[in-house]
Amino acid sequence: MKPDLGMLMKQAQKIQDQMQQAQAELADLEVQGEAGGGLVTITMTGQNEVRRIRIDETLLGEDRDMLEDVLAAAFNDTVRKVKKTVEQKYAGMGAGLGLPAGLKLPF
Repeated sequence: MKPDLGMLMKQAQKIQDQMQQAQAELADLEVQGEAGGGLVTITMTGQNEVRRIRIDETLLGEDRDMLEDVLAAAFNDTVRKVKKTVEQKYAGMGAGLGLPAGLKLPF
């Protein structure tokens, strides 16, 4: 049986609309990561744009190397949480479209 071209076009348009909506939602989505037991927190959008960095004042007078390490750890924690949140939020977006298993949408 030949695939219906009209139906394929409708599915493609549906995917495009969903992706545009998802991109807009990702820009507004905020995820917070932390390190050092909450001494440093980073808030990032679903598009990996850093919105805020909060550093507890007790770190400001300490060793610069330690502060840099805690910042890096907080950043990495936030990136992991953004990825997990985005994957969970949009896991079912391609369901029912006949996409190959393991295909990731571009975000």
